[in-house]
Amino acid sequence: MHSLSPLVRSFVAHFGEMGSRWGINRTVGQIYALIFVSPAPLNADDIADKLEFSRSNVSMGLKELQAWRLVNLRHFAGDRREYFDAPSDAWEIFRTLAEERRRREIEPTLSMLRNALLEEPTTDADRLALERMRGMHDLIELTTTWFDDVQRMDRQTLSRLMKMGAKVQKVLEFAGRGNAGPTR
Repeated sequence: MHSLSPLVRSFVAHFGEMGSRWGINRTVGQIYALIFVSPAPLNADDIADKLEFSRSNVSMGLKELQAWRLVNLRHFAGDRREYFDAPSDAWEIFRTLAEERRRREIEPTLSMLRNALLEEPTTDADRLALERMRGMHDLIELTTTWFDDVQRMDRQTLSRLMKMGAKVQKVLEFAGRGNAGPTR
C-alpha cells in the first residue's frame, strides 16, 4: 500500500477493518475500497500491486464483490484483462447492499418461518414457540413491505424521508407527554 496516497491508504485500511464487522473479510473490504476511490477501472494485477496482496487473494475477493453486485466488470478493446469499477453513487451502493442482505439473510428466514407456521403445535411449548415465531414473521413481513416501498422511492424523496426521523421522534415525544400535539 506504499504506492497509495495517505488519504487513500487510510480509507482502504479503514474499510478492511470494518469489513469484518459487515460480514466480509478484511481483504475484500480493502479491495472494494480501492476500486471505489479509483479514478479509473482497475484490473486484478493493478489491485494486487497497489494493495500488496497475492493475485489469488485478489481474484477471490473480486468474485465475492461481484456476487454482492458491488463491482462492475469492464473490458477494453485490445486488452484481454478484466477491469473492475464500482458505482460512485452512495445511494445505489446502499440499495444494492440492502437488496443483497435481504436476499441472503431475510428471505431464508421468512421462508423458514412460513414453513414453521404451517405446523400444528402438539405441546404448550410448541404453541408458545409458534406464537413468538408468528410475531417475528409479522414484523419481518412488515419491514420487507416497507423496504419494497422505500426501494421504489427516488433519491430525493428517500433523503427527505430519512431526515424526517428526528422530527417525527420529537412529535411523538411531545404527544407522549400528554400534550395535544399534532392531529391527524
